[in-house]
This record gives sequence, structure tokens and C-alpha cells, in this order.
Amino acid sequence: MSGVNSDLSATLKPIGQARGLPNEHYIDDAVFDEEKKVVLFDNWVGIGISSDVPNLGDVFPVEFAGMPLLVVREAKNSVSVYQNTCRHRGMILIEKAGNVRGTIRCPYHSWCYGLDGKLRSTPHAGGPGRNLDKSLDRKQLGLIKINSYVFREVVFVNISGNAPPFVDYASKLINRWREHEKPLFHGGKESSFPFDVACNWKLAVENYCESYHLPWIHPGLNSYSRLEDHYHIEEPGNFAGQGTKVYRQIEDNDGLKFPDFEGLSDFWNKGAEYVAFFPNVLFAAQRDHAYAIILLPQGPNRTIERNEIFYSFDPKERPDLQDLISQNAKLWKGVLEEDIFVVEGMQKGRKGVHFDGGKFAPVMDSPTFVFHDWVAKKIDQSRSL
Repeated sequence: MSGVNSDLSATLKPIGQARGLPNEHYIDDAVFDEEKKVVLFDNWVGIGISSDVPNLGDVFPVEFAGMPLLVVREAKNSVSVYQNTCRHRGMILIEKAGNVRGTIRCPYHSWCYGLDGKLRSTPHAGGPGRNLDKSLDRKQLGLIKINSYVFREVVFVNISGNAPPFVDYASKLINRWREHEKPLFHGGKESSFPFDVACNWKLAVENYCESYHLPWIHPGLNSYSRLEDHYHIEEPGNFAGQGTKVYRQIEDNDGLKFPDFEGLSDFWNKGAEYVAFFPNVLFAAQRDHAYAIILLPQGPNRTIERNEIFYSFDPKERPDLQDLISQNAKLWKGVLEEDIFVVEGMQKGRKGVHFDGGKFAPVMDSPTFVFHDWVAKKIDQSRSL
């Protein structure tokens, strides 16, 4: 069965009768191409974090599902994203992260762009020694700007330009976590760790949504934040996940802890929430630190997971907490690594030709079903146009 003809009828049923997305949505190149446009490019996707470009003139190239993008620190508090393609002959502009000192120069013919994307110079374009030509309207040949927005330090883009404004797209999550609209400070090098995972990106979302697997996959975590301490978070069409009523702060041998975010309600003294914001960013909201996992699809069978941890304080100003930051990064890396064999195992299982998408356990799998339903509806609606 080719990707564009996959049968989604069973996935679109109510959870008690539904089956998960068919196998080809995890292993087929044609489906990956279809989902790339409809599920990823037509919605707001995370591609990086704002501290990828901390200084004016910093540039950070990203390839997202084959799309070349360039994150640019255009001004002190302004991050922009452009297509990382020269308007002349389509050359990739920036191959490695760095600082361009105000000029984005094409390495092919030296066409130069400002940090604002405007075309600044076209050397010898009108012949040797002639940098202008009447057919070249520089005002029309700036870099292609991609709609972008920074939320919880994650750089989001809408590649097609067809999605509503980000604040409308994310309004329900913004409202749910309005107490957490605080400055976030990245923990530094140790607080950033990628995983190269042999699975379809959707399997990472599905696994993150639910707490059902905790007793078997995360026994250490489950020893104090048990399965029965968790609850579902479901916002059809937007996000899904889980919360816990028993969050335990990390502390060192002397009882030192991370400072809390200011102004949180009493719920957050013991509570924490973990949400998959559709389609590809996994967020955590806790009293004293946060994290984001950005899923970068590399094809139907491979995903880069960027794990980034943030704090309520600037680590540069609290050297006394550096050891605790390192300990916390090690803890979360260990927990998140425990999921790798699961998502890779599900990917291998999707090669079973008789697998029918799987049966949902309605009580325990409902957050995962919310995600499947969202994906299936996006594709079904696109096919009906």
C-alpha cells in the first residue's frame, strides 16, 4: 500500500473501537513525505532553542525534515529564521554555527545579506567590476523569511506559512501554564544532550504522552512518583500528556535545592506536568526547572532528539549550584535514555506486516489516542481538499 492511500478509517474511530496509525505511517517514504507537509510544515514545529544564537550576529543552521533553515540573532532580543538558501543559485549559505559579524555571505558567488535578510551586495553581477544590473532588484531578492516565534525558549517555525499566529495556535497551552511565563535560563553544555534514535518521530511523542509504561520502563522514577500518582492531560487538537501529584525536588547532600520559579500556586509544590505539544516538542513544567525535547525527523526510521534543560536562575550567577546542575542533567539523561529501547522496539515492530496499528487501552492510552487522532485528522482533511 502506498503512503498516500493508507487507510485511516480505523484510526478515526472513537478510542474504544480505534486502531493506531497504520504501519506505513512509520516506515514508508511516501507517507513521510505526506506527513512532512501536512503534519509538520503546515503547523508550528520546534527547530532549536534561543540560546543556539546567544549573541548578535550568531547563526545556527538546522535541517528540519530536509528543509534547510537558518536561525539568526538579528538583534539583542530578536531571533529570526530564514531559508538557508541563496537567492542566486540556491547554494546553502551557512554550514556551521558561528558568528557572521553582520553579514551572511554566500560561499559560491559572494552575494551578501544582512542579519535582517536583505540582499546587500551582488559583486560582479553585471560583469567584471560591475556590481549592479538593471534586472536585479535587490529589494525583491532578500532571504526567504520563515514565520517564527520563541516560546519557553524553543524556536518554533511555520514553514508553509499556513498556520494561524503562534499565540493563537498555542493559546490553550499558554493559558494552562500561564503561571510559568517566567524567564528561563539554559543550564549550559551538560544540560544539552542529543539522542540519535532509530525510530519514527511520532513514536517518541506517543511514548511521552502516557504514564502507563512507568512501572516497567522507569522503575526508579516510579518508586516515588507512582503510576497511581499520575493523571492524564488531554486537549484534542493541541496537546496531550501526563501530570504527577508527587514531584520530588533534587537536592545535594547538604540539602541545597534549585530556587523555585516565583509566584507559582500551591499545586506546583508537589505537582508537575509533562506535555507533548503537537506536533514535535515535548515540554516539562516543574517548580524549579523545566526542559524541552525537540524532535528533529531525519526520515521515517530515524529521529534526533534534542534534550534541553532550563532553570529559574542564571547558572553563571550561581556557581554554588553547578554540581547540582550536573547531577540533575545526569539524572534526566538516565531517565530519558530508558525510553530509547522502547521507541526503537516499536519501530522494529512496525515491520510486522500483520500489525493493525494496535489496540488502545481506553483508560490508560487516551493521551496517545489524542495524538493519533490529531495526526489522522490532519492527513484526512488534506486528502479531502
